[in-house]
Amino acid sequence: MFKVTTEPLSIDDAYAAVRRDDCGAVALFVGTVRDHHDGKKVTQISYSAFQEMAVKEFAAIATEAIARWKVGAVYIAHRTGPLKIGDASVVIAVSSAHRAEAFEGCRYAIETLKKMAPIWKEEFYETGKAWISG
Repeated sequence: MFKVTTEPLSIDDAYAAVRRDDCGAVALFVGTVRDHHDGKKVTQISYSAFQEMAVKEFAAIATEAIARWKVGAVYIAHRTGPLKIGDASVVIAVSSAHRAEAFEGCRYAIETLKKMAPIWKEEFYETGKAWISG
C-alpha cells in the first residue's frame, strides 16, 4: 500500500499491510519531525507533494526492493501539510523471510524516497522559514 495523506500516519496500519505468513521479519522506519536543523530551533514543518507522482514513485521503489531483496511486501506512507514536533512524517514497512532483507529493503525505500519522490519540506523557525531539499 502506498499513500500520501494529510491524516496522521499509523504504525499499526503499516505493520498490518506487510504482515505475511511466509515472512518472518518486518522492518519498520518512522521519520518524525525533530526540533532542530542546522543549529536553528524548528517550531514546525510543512510538506507538499505531487501526490499522484509520489504514489507512483513509491510503487516503483517497492518493485525494486521486491526484485533486489526478495521482500514479501512494502508499505510507504508520507504525510503532507503542517506537522508539529514529534509527528510522524513518513512510515515505511518491509517484510521478508529473513531480517537482513527486510532491513536492506527498508533502508533502500527511505533513501530512494528522499532522493526521488516529488515531496518538498518547508521548515519554520523562531526567526523565519526555509525550504529544505532531500
